[in-house]
Amino acid sequence: MGNEILFFFEVLVGGLLAGTMYSLVALGFVLIYKASATFNFAQGAMVFFAVLSFVGFMELGLPFFVAFIVTIGLMILVGLATERLVLRPLVNQSEDTLLMATIGLGYVLEGLAQAAWGVEVRRLDLGIPDFPIMWIVDNVGIFISALDVTAGIVAAVMVIALALLFTYTKIGLGLRAVADDPGAASSIGIPLSQIMLLVWSSAGVVALVAGCLWGARAGVQFALVDLALKALPVLIIGGFSSIPGAIIAGLIVGAVEKLLEVYIGPFFGGAIEGWAPYVLAVFFLLARPEGLFGEKIIRRV
Repeated sequence: MGNEILFFFEVLVGGLLAGTMYSLVALGFVLIYKASATFNFAQGAMVFFAVLSFVGFMELGLPFFVAFIVTIGLMILVGLATERLVLRPLVNQSEDTLLMATIGLGYVLEGLAQAAWGVEVRRLDLGIPDFPIMWIVDNVGIFISALDVTAGIVAAVMVIALALLFTYTKIGLGLRAVADDPGAASSIGIPLSQIMLLVWSSAGVVALVAGCLWGARAGVQFALVDLALKALPVLIIGGFSSIPGAIIAGLIVGAVEKLLEVYIGPFFGGAIEGWAPYVLAVFFLLARPEGLFGEKIIRRV
């Protein structure tokens, strides 16, 4: 096997592993959208708030796993407060109103995180040394980062577990019923408040895991808020309401951006992976606005 082909697979595998983490970030958006048909603009702030709180608890002396459990509890409380203080008063309001509410929630979480823990960039050590793992193919090595492999495995397991939970359980059936018709779901006894609390709590836990994985690579800093923008092409390509779509689209975005950066980036001066996914998303908006797995929405006008 030629060195060029091996290098191609090395880049491809690296992109796919990064794509699993994009899927994890996008999954938080999908969970909220499936329950309320609202784009949760605060998801990036939730990622920043969760991982900064996690690091802050460890700085106070809590062991790694204790700090992780405490932060999970904190994110569940954030989900409870969001449902009680933000969503419940806005029941039956327009999608635009809910969108503006999530924008406000994002700013509140960003401010609380920095007020409580400060604005300094933190280093997060997950105990995974970032050394290259060599896979032997036809007596030639393919080098992949150990941190990327571990992060990809963790993200894939969590994405698959949540996909199974919300697809094949009563909770998932209730979620789909609420997404289709909240009024009808409530009339047959499905507790809307409990469904929303579960969804927001799940999105908070997803935000914590995503923040830990990205924070270990790039440091725990305010730039993690921009993960919301990084997940947007994944949502457009996969469909805002599809968990499998978030998985497939994340892999597509991860692979495409890495391959384009390596093979086409030099012709544009580099940094093509920063904007190439958005160009791909625009093509999907023109050809298939609902995404690969999204449902077509027909409105009467």
